[in-house]
Amino acid sequence: MPTEVRQHLFYETSHSPSLAELVGYEKAKDIIDFCFIANPYYPTPEMLRNLQENFPNLIKSYPSSSPLTSQKDLAAVLHVNPDHLIIGNGATELIVLINTTLIDRIAVPVPTFGEYIEKLKDQRDAELFFLKPEQNYQLSLPEYLAWVRRRGLKALLIINPGNPTGQLFSLAEMCEFLERAKDMELVIVDESFIDFADDAIPSLLPLAERFSNLLLVRSMSKHCGVPGLRLGYCYSSNLFVLNRMRQFIPTWNINTVAQYFLSMLLPTDGAYHEARKRLIADVRWLYSALQSIPEIEVYPTGANFVLFRIKGGVTAVELQARLLTEHHMYVRDCSNKIGMDNFHIRVASQGREKDARLVDALRQILCRSAS
Repeated sequence: MPTEVRQHLFYETSHSPSLAELVGYEKAKDIIDFCFIANPYYPTPEMLRNLQENFPNLIKSYPSSSPLTSQKDLAAVLHVNPDHLIIGNGATELIVLINTTLIDRIAVPVPTFGEYIEKLKDQRDAELFFLKPEQNYQLSLPEYLAWVRRRGLKALLIINPGNPTGQLFSLAEMCEFLERAKDMELVIVDESFIDFADDAIPSLLPLAERFSNLLLVRSMSKHCGVPGLRLGYCYSSNLFVLNRMRQFIPTWNINTVAQYFLSMLLPTDGAYHEARKRLIADVRWLYSALQSIPEIEVYPTGANFVLFRIKGGVTAVELQARLLTEHHMYVRDCSNKIGMDNFHIRVASQGREKDARLVDALRQILCRSAS
């Protein structure tokens, strides 16, 4: 039976509405969510049972008023200095802090994650570096840095792997770029998807002490699979930058359930990496399977999602609607991303079985439209 969708919600946000908003909490349980990017294998079932058992006590308790406890819990699995961490109520809270406390003007390659533009004090403070459709929206780091200098900018953003493209820069490429960009006052590198780039994570975290202008941003919604807990963090060797942000972080910005989850990270670190590597294999399978559909062009990815372009005239809006109403699958229409056309869809892997069902549904819709 076709799913009734509250279509007007798509026009009220630059992000994608949640499934519960679109179809209601009950119907949302029957829909496979390929839109919101989250690890399907973590937290483990045992962790979820632990959270459920402790939930009545957790919601009746205040979280700690000292952020250091949670910083130490997170630092233990990241192998970094806890004093150089800021944990936020999702990465979006931290992006707002960055934009309002650190940024006057900033270079932003587009298309990208919209919060980096929308949450500036004035959106005109973002100088947009438009990526070219004919080059599959791929970012050239040398061209970008040259453009930044020509514009007289001292702050810039890179998302690695890119969102929505999935484009991945190697650790060597990023280090070379940062060496060349030492004259910049602030280099923001969002690594929210870096844990899915390879079995060995090519993150800048272990090298952050080398670059005083580097500020790393990461969303735990993605790699830990807990978007509902709203957890993200920043890391930098520059305490002046971090302390400017800390001035404006509210006490108790992290809720008790989220703090308890952070305390579970170290005992389950092995399970986390197993889950991460399993998802990497799933994404590689999904990428290969999508490539077998002649009606789409699939972009290489270093993230836990895949971006593709529809070739046959069907728009992303139309394909998203048909997948949702006819197949009970929710995908990300990227049409509302600045600088991107109306034919791109992003899909996040939800495990091999569900991914296979998505590929079959795409074949049914697109092959029928092409015939």
